[in-house]
Amino acid sequence: MLGRFFKARSVNAGVPQPLGPEHASGTDRTMMARAIELARQAAAAGEAPIGAVVYETASGTIIAEARNTREADADPCGHAELLAVRAAASATGDWRLNHCTLVVTLEPCCMCAGTLLNARVGRVVFGAFDPKAGATGSLMNILADGRLNHKPVLIGGVEADACGALLRSFFKDLRARKR
Repeated sequence: MLGRFFKARSVNAGVPQPLGPEHASGTDRTMMARAIELARQAAAAGEAPIGAVVYETASGTIIAEARNTREADADPCGHAELLAVRAAASATGDWRLNHCTLVVTLEPCCMCAGTLLNARVGRVVFGAFDPKAGATGSLMNILADGRLNHKPVLIGGVEADACGALLRSFFKDLRARKR
């Protein structure tokens, strides 16, 4: 179980894969550092350590950021990326976020990948792969489905070691507390 998070690459060879971390820009890496800080804040609050940042791709200006709030809000939709996309749409006054990049510490799930498609996010950058729930390269790649009308640029594995370590440590501690 300790190796669940942060595979160097997805384990499902039949699924279209995201571009590798070598394709991340300096701004992507800076935003990932911020997302990791948000993930640490989530862990300190007893939430799964996942953080997300939405920034304007051309300027590098942060539009919105969020961390998981599922436990505090008793909300199954309290995922960092969904909350960050909602906040970005509100901040811009437009649900279309083609001009934005979302950076998140864990590979998006089906719900969040659907949100990214519906918001028309232009680029998605994630840290750790999630072989049990990842929907952008691990189990499936919703963002690469040719039947859909929007295909964002997708980059995975950025700071995967750091993102995966946060997740592993959090869940190891959580299991120890439950004993």
